[in-house]
Amino acid sequence: MEALGIPHTEVYALFADGRPVGFVHLLQPGERVEALPAPELLDVTHPQPLRPALCPAGGPHCPPIRFLADANVGRLATLLRLLGFDTAYDRLLDDAAVVEQALGEHRVILSRDHGLLKRKAVVWGRLIRDNDPGAQLRGVLRHFGLSPPYRPFSRCLRCNRLLTPVDKAEVLHLLQPKTRLYYQDFQRCAACGRVYWAGSHHGKMEAMVKALAYAVGHGKERP
Repeated sequence: MEALGIPHTEVYALFADGRPVGFVHLLQPGERVEALPAPELLDVTHPQPLRPALCPAGGPHCPPIRFLADANVGRLATLLRLLGFDTAYDRLLDDAAVVEQALGEHRVILSRDHGLLKRKAVVWGRLIRDNDPGAQLRGVLRHFGLSPPYRPFSRCLRCNRLLTPVDKAEVLHLLQPKTRLYYQDFQRCAACGRVYWAGSHHGKMEAMVKALAYAVGHGKERP
């Protein structure tokens, strides 16, 4: 199948002459093989016919789904972080490092690179087919059954860490004059020190999140 261009990450059940088999099954002459895509609501916390649960504990003991976006879907990584999803991203990582990190941290690899997802060591991944980052995001949310409510504006868009509230006095020296005057509530990333507040762009971002939640929840765009 991979010789035909289909990464194994896109296959979730295999049958040979109607019998369920795994990736290691040796084909026999004349066998009819059927490959099935992911179920409509894919739950990575439970084992699938061809792969184990994303985290070793399985079921309710697993943390929420975590992603690793490779260099060709950087904008998607930012949008997932905007919604509150733990999404690792480093455009300097090569394919081997991406796979190693994903396995070590139990993350789903998101990529447009067929070759990366064909690597034997990759267990969980998703081939991103759309060019538009918004469409990419909607596709990922639907594929993994990630319905609203989300946790928007809870992570640093630069380094993925959770944000924590910070007193205005502590960041006053980092703010522009108009920001000091008009805004009172701030959050800060402990890793990079970046400061966030509900500025003039916040309304547009909130509207985007609401439209996205509607699209994912109803399977279509808001009219």
